[in-house]
Amino acid sequence: MFRVLPSGQKPRFLPAGSSESGHRSLKRPQACFSQSTYTRQRGVTAIGWLILLTPFALLFYVGVRVTPVLMNYMAVARSLTELTTEFGSGGGASPDAIRSSLQKHFDVESVDYPAVKDINITRAGQGWTVEAAYYDQAPLFSHVSLELQFDKTVTVGGGG
Repeated sequence: MFRVLPSGQKPRFLPAGSSESGHRSLKRPQACFSQSTYTRQRGVTAIGWLILLTPFALLFYVGVRVTPVLMNYMAVARSLTELTTEFGSGGGASPDAIRSSLQKHFDVESVDYPAVKDINITRAGQGWTVEAAYYDQAPLFSHVSLELQFDKTVTVGGGG
């Protein structure tokens, strides 16, 4: 059973089923699972799909809820940008004229929030600075909502 090796020689471990003559058996090692269990394991289960797709569904839902708020901001920004082309560098720009023109743009763009009275108009050199800085909320779940902050500033009139 045990063999004594001459000094300087290292023991040689042979795989199971091989002989000492040096050639090895061509048997494949057996897997831990039976063949029937291995063939039944294919793909992702329904619970796995649920776990994988839940974050994507949540992001999609947030995107759907935030999109109207972002579209409203784009309409506000577009209205403010049109003020710069409407008044240009010429005269005639006064806070009342700017508010009146902005109200017309908001009516065309269907902007309800922020109201024209919430837009800050201040003197900046020879022109006017028109700033729409506001917060808007996108409701997500029952008591959870996302609050988004927007700030758009343009200079109308003579520049400054």
